Amino acid sequence: MMTEKFIKNEQLNFIKTQITLIKDSVRKNLPPTVLAAVIDLANAKILDLIPNASLDQQKMLDLSKLKSDDEYEQYVQRLSDFLRPFPRVTEQQLKKMFPKNKKLKLPDLSQIDHSQLTYLSWNDLGSNKKFIVYELEGTMAGIECKLTPTSKKNICSFCNGFGEVAYFSTVTKAKKSKNPDYYKAIGNLICTDSSECNKKITNVEYLTTFLKDSLGM
Repeated sequence: MMTEKFIKNEQLNFIKTQITLIKDSVRKNLPPTVLAAVIDLANAKILDLIPNASLDQQKMLDLSKLKSDDEYEQYVQRLSDFLRPFPRVTEQQLKKMFPKNKKLKLPDLSQIDHSQLTYLSWNDLGSNKKFIVYELEGTMAGIECKLTPTSKKNICSFCNGFGEVAYFSTVTKAKKSKNPDYYKAIGNLICTDSSECNKKITNVEYLTTFLKDSLGM
């Protein structure tokens, strides 16, 4: 029996975007050959997403035979059973990640659905801070950012979704050898509500680059 959880939250989100694309193509009544090409391409992208998937897993990911909305629904449900949850972190571990922050306000970890998380994040509006925790190269890493609300909706740098964003900036730990006082602030527009962001994020490239830059890795 195959029980290994092998799909990450952002990968399932990506798969859902491919299904939406196929459904849109069906609604547009594209010629059968064009529709077949759209489905083949979506399927190839999905199999590319998890390059070390076993044969059983590849079979499970294959959506080329699906026809109806119900079948797509069942396919997503089935894949959801194989979601790899975000690693469990304790309040103690979180405090260790932010040692300088003596008044660290922590989220209620028991209320968080770890299976639908790419990264863990929470806002402390009292101090205008946003905290982000993510597993980088097998180790949990956290950064603290200054949060500045914006009144306009915009594109989020992490999930590329359009919605309520806040500007947040962090100072990198990267040092320039010639100038010991050098520091660089990096700023981004990110979803104010990280649970919404986690529902939309399909790629972690930008998130990991941002964290590595911030941590001077």
